[in-house]
Amino acid sequence: MYTYILRRLLLMLPTLLGITLVVFVVMASAPGGISAQTLIEGQNLEPQAKKALEDYYNRRYGLDSPAPVQYLRWLNNVSPIGFTFDQDFHINGFSLAKGSDLGTSFMYGRPVTDLLAERVPITLLLNILSIPLIYVIAIGIGVHAATRRGQTFDVGSGLFMLALWSVPTMLAGVLLIGFFASDQYWHWFPTAGLSQREALDMPFLPHWQNLTDLLLLFGGIAAGIITFLGIGHGGSRRLRVLVLATAGVMLGGWMAAALPGSTGLLSTLFLAAMAGGLLGVVGYTDYAGLRTVLLGLAGALLGAILALQWSQGEFVRGFLLDRAWHLVLPVFCLSYGGFAFLSKLTRTSVLENLLADYARTARAKGVAEKDVLWRHVFRNSLLPLITVSASLLPSLLGGSVIVEQIFSIEGMGKLGVQAVQGRDRELVLSITLISGLLTLVSYLLADICYAIADPRVSYE
Repeated sequence: MYTYILRRLLLMLPTLLGITLVVFVVMASAPGGISAQTLIEGQNLEPQAKKALEDYYNRRYGLDSPAPVQYLRWLNNVSPIGFTFDQDFHINGFSLAKGSDLGTSFMYGRPVTDLLAERVPITLLLNILSIPLIYVIAIGIGVHAATRRGQTFDVGSGLFMLALWSVPTMLAGVLLIGFFASDQYWHWFPTAGLSQREALDMPFLPHWQNLTDLLLLFGGIAAGIITFLGIGHGGSRRLRVLVLATAGVMLGGWMAAALPGSTGLLSTLFLAAMAGGLLGVVGYTDYAGLRTVLLGLAGALLGAILALQWSQGEFVRGFLLDRAWHLVLPVFCLSYGGFAFLSKLTRTSVLENLLADYARTARAKGVAEKDVLWRHVFRNSLLPLITVSASLLPSLLGGSVIVEQIFSIEGMGKLGVQAVQGRDRELVLSITLISGLLTLVSYLLADICYAIADPRVSYE
């Protein structure tokens, strides 16, 4: 295994070289190529100033050199081993420890390393929050749908996930902002960014003026969770559906009243019917885990809202809560397509293994159905999920380009779009290098997970 990992790490070097070479060739072959003229076109400069700026770009970045020389010079700067240059950018020696330099951005006039240090953590934060959410929802719904083949939950979840997967990310982002962040509807979430300017001066954690408000908040959350879970797990299914549907109708009426301006009767009835129907479906489902999670979250949210409404002192949400408030819509927009697809894949994989001979043999030996599902079937069903996980991170990095543009988040995706539009060679190649490295690392981790999930897999 260690030999295989070392071999894969060594193979990453020529792979990254090929990726950056392809991107550079595409940029150089585009109309105008990579030259000083393309960087200053559109600027109203005097001929002398334009000529001086062209000479500076050519001298600083070597843009007047042939394309192969430009690429080799960038490759030499990125490599920790290579030639060194003097102040006039002439070769003056060779060093085995000169260090790596990603260059200076054409557009921003700042080192690319500094720009990536600001933007990459933001994109990684979105993906770190999205990936666990995708897998938890996909595994939970997919496994339960496989064990309820042909029943109401299987058919209903399949239709819902298919419809969810069919919605384009850009359309979902616009709709989320239009309905839940706009002043015309429910202004519950911010429209852009990751934090407000005032949050930078706030304490990190939420702050209450007195202890009574804090106790009221925890009491409201606890009461809401206990109430909703008691409704979701107590009594018959008919009573559960009736109570939750009634609560949904009241919630829909409150949402209609929260709309700015006068709300028509048709809008009120529509929202009440939709909210009542959704909570009624939650109460009708036989998936106890899903009911527990959804109703627990609903109870906690409702209890927190009521407690904050009844609190007397001043509440400061703090930097952490402000950041979480800004992340709700972008993370959902980045995640819904992933768990919609993976839930269908999980269902198919688990269902295939449930009908396998080894599962029937385990049941014939008297193994409990729960152990058959999670100790035998689920482990063998992980292989397709691991395969998809190798491409999940690259797809999320690509999807973050759309999400960051829609929600005006200053991440690596938005930086990459701006770099391509501005023909910033140093920035485009550096972002390509980082994205390619993350992609190759994800493929390597997927191969290691293969050997962990299936002992029959060996790379020796």
